[in-house]
Amino acid sequence: MSQSLARLLVFVTSAAVLVIEILAVRLLAPYLGVSLEVFTGVIGVILAGISFGAWAGGRLADRGEPRRLVGPLVVGGGLAAMASPPVVDFFGPALTSGAGSIVVLALLGFFVPAAVLSAVPPVVVKARLHSLTETGSVVGSYSAVGTAGAIFGTFLTGFFLIAAFPTRPIVLVLGVLLTLGGLTLWSFRGRAGRILTVMALLGAVLALVEGPCEYETTYHCAVIQVDPNRSTGRTLFLDRLPNSYVDVADPTYLEYRYIELMADVIAGSHPDGAVDMISVGGGGFTLPGYVAATRPGGSNVVLEIDESLVEIGQTRLGLPDSVEVIVGDARTTMRDVATESADVVIGDAFSGASVPWHLTTVEFAADIRRVLRDDGVYAMNVIDFGDLRFARAAAAALRDVFDEITVLAPPHYFDGGGAGGNFVLVASDRHIELDAILGLVRGRGGVETGLTDAGLADWIGDAILLRDDYAPVDQILSRRL
Repeated sequence: MSQSLARLLVFVTSAAVLVIEILAVRLLAPYLGVSLEVFTGVIGVILAGISFGAWAGGRLADRGEPRRLVGPLVVGGGLAAMASPPVVDFFGPALTSGAGSIVVLALLGFFVPAAVLSAVPPVVVKARLHSLTETGSVVGSYSAVGTAGAIFGTFLTGFFLIAAFPTRPIVLVLGVLLTLGGLTLWSFRGRAGRILTVMALLGAVLALVEGPCEYETTYHCAVIQVDPNRSTGRTLFLDRLPNSYVDVADPTYLEYRYIELMADVIAGSHPDGAVDMISVGGGGFTLPGYVAATRPGGSNVVLEIDESLVEIGQTRLGLPDSVEVIVGDARTTMRDVATESADVVIGDAFSGASVPWHLTTVEFAADIRRVLRDDGVYAMNVIDFGDLRFARAAAAALRDVFDEITVLAPPHYFDGGGAGGNFVLVASDRHIELDAILGLVRGRGGVETGLTDAGLADWIGDAILLRDDYAPVDQILSRRL
């Protein structure tokens, strides 16, 4: 085996492992969401696969002719990679969220390809090691090549492939290239070669089987369902969770209770005329569309990280042209918003059932306060259940920044007895017109109430103050903190 070929093998297989690691999160998302715990589980499983593969590859290289092992290992890694999507799709629907399910599904889907491909570098090193006097330089050089390959695979996938192609075709192409390359190295002929070729083709077919996503965006698995009871109603599901409801023929129709609450906050705090509104998170763009229809004439800006959702909104969900969408993470795009330019800021960004942690902190709340006018209002949607530790922590962060806050929800949500759902947190530096807001709630038959002053202070209690250097939102929501 030439030095060039050996280095290429180590580089490619190491890169492939990191491509699989990044894509693994995308493949798990429709079933387990996207959270710090999912990233943690995937990274841990891939590292376990790398560790086991390096150990097993070294053992195999010592027991046999290493040059004969390379081809079969690369073929095995390619076939295992192609099998990952159907394996995840088969077991995923039966699993629920939680650390155990994350580790189990990651093990089933990605441990084998990571382990088999990680067995290649030690086998190649053994094949290239001619003398003990050169052990250090040989092992060191191939370790460096493997690390360079891992870096390349990481950058290629995260910066280019995910943005350019759906996940399953990437996995398919990767698996096919590895399998064909391995067969070339193996130089199999006759019956064995035909069997392996059939296996490669079968793997390609399985990888092409349509997954659970109608749209695979850069960040989400998106599905749009037509409401069987309302022909013009559309529900947008992101990673299997209902995210937004839009009536494409009537943007004033609001299906979800929390959206009605936010509309009440806007009307109660700014009852007349046009409003200048900034929305953090677009999803199905329900509230921006509602404001465009009912309060035209003001600026209506949405900060949305997922560009594909904008296209879906425009083509499938009736997103009006008058709504300006700025694509990017709200922590960065908010910095470009002019000071005191908004009457209302809406916080409705979600990753699964959780608000992204960096949009919950004191520092982000301070940036929101900067863009609000003196009489401006911030309304933030959060979801929590049980002891409500996250909802209380989010309220504590707003209380640290704004002069006045209130929390709106059905009365039984506040007792911490297991009930819960959507809470709307309202913050402002002016007096919040709670009576006016609750009057609108009662007018439409709503039951929500608002906590303020001493009652709110008692409810927040000793909640964690979320800051950029300590905001364990995923752990709080999973009740692991």
